[in-house]
Amino acid sequence: MIAPADTQPLSRAQLRRRLRSARRSLSSSAQKRASRQLYRLLAQHPAFRRTKHVALYLANDGEIDLGLVLAAAQRRGKATYLPVLNAWPRTHMVFQRVRPGERLVRNRFRIREPLPQPARQRKTWALGLVLLPLVGFDVDGGRLGMGGGFYDRSLAFKMKRKNCRKPALFGVAHECQKVGKLPIAAWDVPLDGTITDAGCYTRASRTFAQR
Repeated sequence: MIAPADTQPLSRAQLRRRLRSARRSLSSSAQKRASRQLYRLLAQHPAFRRTKHVALYLANDGEIDLGLVLAAAQRRGKATYLPVLNAWPRTHMVFQRVRPGERLVRNRFRIREPLPQPARQRKTWALGLVLLPLVGFDVDGGRLGMGGGFYDRSLAFKMKRKNCRKPALFGVAHECQKVGKLPIAAWDVPLDGTITDAGCYTRASRTFAQR
């Protein structure tokens, strides 16, 4: 974790560069160990156990890998979804159902995604759980993303509907991506919590629970 005194003077861009460097510096063995630990935590988390429709991501740029979680969700009969970037408008993305063994392609950011098929896409508000990648997070539900704003635009309705509980939003990260307090922009959609390889940080209680 980067200490609050160290992060306070940094801009979002500076903080993003530093935290991306931290997660990319993790060794292959450390990444695999973190993925296994994250799987054990998520597999027993109530938000994951209860949902029938879960959106995940495929790891890129040092992000913690959700491959074991994706496989477990599919084994349990859950409908699983991955983000797909729109061809137009290029600033938007949707969530599309993905099945085991499905062919994936590289999008313009070189991230793997399913071939776009509108009939298999689901409205974000109809998902039960979204597991979001992030660059940095704090215990108050703050999330620092890659800067493209794709998730914030897809989840903007949560800011307008204050009592909207679905989908549950949980960031997923390495423990080293935690900071004391993030600089938050007006468009940032707060998380319900963040799960790392070390435990779960819940916004409602601001507590850390190791499961």
